[in-house]
Amino acid sequence: MALWPKVVALGLILLSATGFTQNPADGKAALPWDGPILGSPAQPNKTLIYIAEDLRNAGVLGAGEGVREAAAVIGWQVHFLDLGSKDVQLEAMFDKALSLKPDGVILGGGDALVYRDFLLRFEQQGIPIVSWHASPFFGPIAETPVLYNVTTDSLSVARQAAEFVIEDSQARAGVVIFTDSRYSIALKKSNAMAEIIRQCATCTLLTIENVALNNASIEMPQITKSLLARYGDRWTHSLGINDLYFDHAVATLVMEGRHPEGSPVNVSAGDGSASSFIRIKNHSYQKATVAEPLLMQGWQLVDELNRFFAGEAFSGYSNPPYLVSGVNISQSENSYQIFDPNNGYREHYRRIWKGAAR
Repeated sequence: MALWPKVVALGLILLSATGFTQNPADGKAALPWDGPILGSPAQPNKTLIYIAEDLRNAGVLGAGEGVREAAAVIGWQVHFLDLGSKDVQLEAMFDKALSLKPDGVILGGGDALVYRDFLLRFEQQGIPIVSWHASPFFGPIAETPVLYNVTTDSLSVARQAAEFVIEDSQARAGVVIFTDSRYSIALKKSNAMAEIIRQCATCTLLTIENVALNNASIEMPQITKSLLARYGDRWTHSLGINDLYFDHAVATLVMEGRHPEGSPVNVSAGDGSASSFIRIKNHSYQKATVAEPLLMQGWQLVDELNRFFAGEAFSGYSNPPYLVSGVNISQSENSYQIFDPNNGYREHYRRIWKGAAR
């Protein structure tokens, strides 16, 4: 009974300590705005399609919510199509997207190289495409029609997560890494984390587990139990490319008698889900996550398309990674309990779209 109250509770977001000031009006930790301050006035009467890899993924959903919010402000329509990580739906969903004759397309979470043939159909009709997390790096995606990919640099995210584990373990970590080989961004992060752990002479990389995110709810309970049986107390820390793995490991950890603040210590290299914040805040089966500013990235996606419609260059912006941990609590969350940096990004984009920032 002593373990159970800590498994569910409300949570706040925690950030890395650099760059903060205190806002005396509301007491919230504030970040300086390091994004674009110049851009294009709002282009009128545009319709967007947000093609989601899987809206069950908190990152894909959060970025989509940011797109919805920003589209309402700039005066555009946006339609959402959910692929649901189901290959059988691809042809029908992309056909439907084309039939809606959008002015622009946003690919949310899918790998641009995997979907290249489908995306070429939009390019052939002169429809611009931007994306969220469709590649490990921001900017245009080579060999695809994607003109701009919005993401935090995946190697920086991986480095922060892996270095946190090394420091937390006093360089004695026994690490299991969870990844999803279907996505290049996931493999880039997990490979980088593995290399950093291997460079720690007194740490041990126990195994890299390839678990598809859309199967995590089914596979993680048994995988977690199996890993505990195989490695026991040698398994001190986990690194995941997404918080979703730990959503579905908790029940097994509870039933196996693992203490909420004990090993394995779970750390995620993205995306910073509401459930991860609950665990972190309550010191319950997760110690850190590298959170994406999902809503802000949704606003950036709309802004990048607006720049294209205006015949101007893309912003070239990529936000820095934000480490969420139990040590450096911030109040930079919104009513959805997801990371929403207190840096005034909404007002900056509104100013740009009103033509006041030129």
